[in-house]
Amino acid sequence: MDPISQLALAGGLAWASGIRLYVTILVVGLLGRYGYLHLPESLLVLQHTWVLVAAGVMTAGEFLADKVPAFDSFWDALHTFIRIPAGAFLAWGAMGDATPAAQMAAAIIGGMITSGTHLAKSGSRAAINTSPEPFTNWTASAGEDGLVLGGLWLAIAHPLGFLVALVLFLALVAWLLPKVFRYVARVFRSLAGRNDAAVPPPRAWRQTDANRVPQRSE
Repeated sequence: MDPISQLALAGGLAWASGIRLYVTILVVGLLGRYGYLHLPESLLVLQHTWVLVAAGVMTAGEFLADKVPAFDSFWDALHTFIRIPAGAFLAWGAMGDATPAAQMAAAIIGGMITSGTHLAKSGSRAAINTSPEPFTNWTASAGEDGLVLGGLWLAIAHPLGFLVALVLFLALVAWLLPKVFRYVARVFRSLAGRNDAAVPPPRAWRQTDANRVPQRSE
């Protein structure tokens, strides 16, 4: 595998892991197992039957969990501790034919890329979940499925094109993330303000007028 293809595979695995970790493992493992993709020795474990079965089960679970409004945000929060280290590991493994220094650099940068895509996904989902209807959530989830599959195909079939697209995507994420989190923070502050306004005053205050002794009229 030439250096550009290695870089694209490392970047593609890290990028896709922040959105759909289990789909990424399943697709790349199947492609490697059936000879459509030459995997470095460090990633041959992805072709193992048990790894493919586990990735398939978790893919089915994530497909359902990601379609449930509010629960998808809980799922994303939980996977903060799974996607980022897994993305760093996959990027490290993709550079298995290079030097150990290149592998370590790939792991560091891969972890950063996975963090960016994970935060973009979880932040946008939190913003979408402020809408009461589920259709926007379902549309976003289906769009993410297609985005990951398309991105992996581009990384494998057109590595240089994927690397250019990856740089543009990360620049967009860096510009968009602060706006998404500010919007989510405003929504939560607004909800907190409504809840405070809805809390009735203490009972002693409400009974002041009722307990007041009426004055006798002359």
